Amino acid sequence: MEPAAADDRQRFEALCVPYKADLYRFVFWLCRNRTLTDDVVQETWLRAWRSIGSLSDAGAARPWLLTIARRELARMFERKRLETVDLETALASGDAAFIAGDDGEVDEMRTAIAQLEAGYREPLVLQVLFGYSTEEIARHMELSVPAVLTRLYRARHVLRRKMLGEPVDEKDVDDLS
Repeated sequence: MEPAAADDRQRFEALCVPYKADLYRFVFWLCRNRTLTDDVVQETWLRAWRSIGSLSDAGAARPWLLTIARRELARMFERKRLETVDLETALASGDAAFIAGDDGEVDEMRTAIAQLEAGYREPLVLQVLFGYSTEEIARHMELSVPAVLTRLYRARHVLRRKMLGEPVDEKDVDDLS
């Protein structure tokens, strides 16, 4: 192996591999499909490996990987129309991805989060699971900070209403398409 290639490999392993679990969890939360998650994560690793030289700030490795993954997931949806399953059917199937164990409230919360539109679910997951700041989420999603704050507010508002068993009005969440 050439010295430059060995350096790239060591740099890649030091900067990217520690975020393997975060990357998988993030992609899974976005697409809710283990097979698709595996494919997207694999493509993300390949793209990250090819462009490791463009990562100038070691502290930006995690957001860099998550951005690659988010864009790769979008590419997957552009390339191929994926088979979809009705959410109620998926939840009724008992798939472990939708079940958190015996805790009914956690199950309800996961179900409610899964039902959010992706544009509201993604910033919420980035903030709650990954601890991203509003500014980091805005950069990651290529939105303004006020837009992120609005999405986070609406996502929490809808979740609160669902958890309290209250109806969710269309005015609570705008269509992001």
